[in-house]
Amino acid sequence: MKNSPARVLLVGAAGRMGKTVLDLAQNDREIDIAARCDLGDPIEPAIKNCDVAIDFSQADSIDEVCRAALQHSKSLVIGTTGHSQQQRKTIEETAHSVPIVLASNFSVGVNVLFWLTQKAAELLGLDFTPEIVETHHKMKKDAPSGTAKTLAEILKALRNSEIPIQSIREGDVVGEHTVIFSGPGERLELTHRAANRGIFARGALRAAKWIVDKPPRLYSMQDVLGL
Repeated sequence: MKNSPARVLLVGAAGRMGKTVLDLAQNDREIDIAARCDLGDPIEPAIKNCDVAIDFSQADSIDEVCRAALQHSKSLVIGTTGHSQQQRKTIEETAHSVPIVLASNFSVGVNVLFWLTQKAAELLGLDFTPEIVETHHKMKKDAPSGTAKTLAEILKALRNSEIPIQSIREGDVVGEHTVIFSGPGERLELTHRAANRGIFARGALRAAKWIVDKPPRLYSMQDVLGL
């Protein structure tokens, strides 16, 4: 497997992220986009001759994606966000049988932000109150973003309380996330700004190459990066 390109099924190939993945994959010798699916296309026949599927479609497609992966024992990289609790449960159950990378954000910088957020919360203690502000383009359907929810989960695990999130939808902003820690007489802000979608596509392709032949489990992008 290491000597040949990873054969990828791209689900959601006609979307913004799908097109970006396609563009970057053309110059990646370790990736072969062997099949593509868009809205309404059957996934099961397309995944048959692939090693891994990258899903950048929509949350409602996840049941069919998981069924196809289970039927043919294929790895999954899931970048779609906005899953319901039941859909998340489907992903978790599928990961008992096939390896899955599930990430709210595939950017290397954002995954470092996750790590820094945890460390900052641990070091600053309860005197500092956290909040999250996230901004995306006006076409983004889910709010808060999956990345903001992940940041909130990290903080909630340490604070045992709900973390306020402000979601802004305007213009063509690719993605901005700021974690604010407000304390007595000082304020710390951790911010990540995405300049283009290439950072997410590169991360997803990296995850696709990494996940092939891994044992069944639900992995994160931090697992891929070794953080």
